Amino acid sequence: MSQSDVVVIDYGMGNLLSVCRALQRCGANVQLSSNPDVIRHAPRVVLPGVGAFDVAMAELQRLHLVEVLQGVAARGTPLLGICLGMQLLLDESEEFGRSTGLGLIHGRAVSLKVPSLECMGLKVPHIGWSEIYPSESCSDWNGTFLQDVKSGEAMYFVHSFMARITNEGHCLSHCHYGDLIVPAVISRDNIHGCQFHPEKSGETGLKLLRRFFSL
Repeated sequence: MSQSDVVVIDYGMGNLLSVCRALQRCGANVQLSSNPDVIRHAPRVVLPGVGAFDVAMAELQRLHLVEVLQGVAARGTPLLGICLGMQLLLDESEEFGRSTGLGLIHGRAVSLKVPSLECMGLKVPHIGWSEIYPSESCSDWNGTFLQDVKSGEAMYFVHSFMARITNEGHCLSHCHYGDLIVPAVISRDNIHGCQFHPEKSGETGLKLLRRFFSL
């Protein structure tokens, strides 16, 4: 791969070191940056994220990166959001009231806290390994960045909110948490998001990251 195969956005809201190391294990030359010009001209962009939606969006605004990311997506640059980074791709979140997102994939982030989970003795956040399966609207992962992942392989999740997608065709896969069907991977054209952490999901997660570089 060439120099700066991917830029990981440094905005203080992600497991930056583990994300960069995982990408490097995939053979990528990684640049960590919050510079709008660097991100604007990157061949691929990864938006990690851990923490609160509103705080993350405030940091992206402070760094003048909201319009940069929207422009990156509009130009067709491959963009991958991880965990909170995936939720930021949506229109909005209900966390701590309504907060506006990047609006790159239509939908909103909603809480996992529902009575049925309490009845099953399941806790929020959802932490641990869960198997992912094709969504009803995507029976075949061939040609997507899940192409190298098999149905039923497990990924590592840590989250208290989940995506509710407006267009079900933008959901590639889901996992089950109790009786909830949780979108695990969302995708629209060059824009992709993983609710789980591929960088913490062993070889299966690395397969997904390698595929990201072939899109």
